[in-house]
Amino acid sequence: MTPSQLTRQIKQAARRIGFAACGISRDEPLTEEARRLEQWLSENRHGQMEYLARDFDRRIDPRRLLPGARSVISVLCNYFPGDLPAWGSPLRISRYALSRDYHKVVRKKLDRLTASIREIAGEAAFLLAVDSAPIMEKAWAVRSGLGWYGKNGVVITPRQGSFFFLGEIITDLVLSPDRPIPDQCGRCRKCMEACPTGAIYKPRRIDARRCLSYLTIEHRGPLPPEAAGKGSGWIYGCDICQEVCPHNRFARPHQDPDFGTPPDIFSLSDRQWHHLTPEDFARLFKGSAVKRAGYDRLMRNIRFAAGSGDGHR
Repeated sequence: MTPSQLTRQIKQAARRIGFAACGISRDEPLTEEARRLEQWLSENRHGQMEYLARDFDRRIDPRRLLPGARSVISVLCNYFPGDLPAWGSPLRISRYALSRDYHKVVRKKLDRLTASIREIAGEAAFLLAVDSAPIMEKAWAVRSGLGWYGKNGVVITPRQGSFFFLGEIITDLVLSPDRPIPDQCGRCRKCMEACPTGAIYKPRRIDARRCLSYLTIEHRGPLPPEAAGKGSGWIYGCDICQEVCPHNRFARPHQDPDFGTPPDIFSLSDRQWHHLTPEDFARLFKGSAVKRAGYDRLMRNIRFAAGSGDGHR
């Protein structure tokens, strides 16, 4: 079987499994991306995400993760829930965290895709990643032609938008690489202008220390006072820069039962959020990515968003 024939069958298998798109890139060092990452880290724009500074050599060259690697298979998994019920409170959670933890859902699909590839190509080496290894996922998605870097730093896919999880399979199989596609943001600056904290300081440059998603999920300790009053009600993640993106008018609701949305969250009032118990937290967010932040951090975010404290804890 030729590389092009094998590539075509892998993409067909990815579609059958439920991925929105699949692209291929040649495994080679991410030289330009490495330069930008190094500069970003030197400016301390990663905040408390120290793990981004670790494993630098492996992060920019997957062959250090999988010796003999020849190709990177990138996939998109749609998580857009469509129209949501009205929130019973100004407090709200990012769309991606309303469903079952994406690490588990996308990993399960990648396992199925790997099994399908083995049936097609025979035994081969694979390394799977869903936000779980030192891999520059967005860089590989862009190199494989799945989209371009939006000015908000996310990958935007033509006529589909950006509400996607990314996954990768690094393999020693020789496949036919796809070509990157042109940037289609043009002069649009809607995401930059809409960011309430000014985290998008340049096109495609994000200062994590200002980003609401970083502050409500990754940041430990008290939240910075300069962010007070700018949270727009977001207590876990933030969708503002994606909501205003014109390309997301093409977003279509996913059809994946694993990404069901728990209805109880929408009916919570301000008072119920503020009096959430650890038991409520465990029930509402069972199997959700919100559990990553934990009960104490979510309560910190709620107090901070409501202006009733300095966000300590």
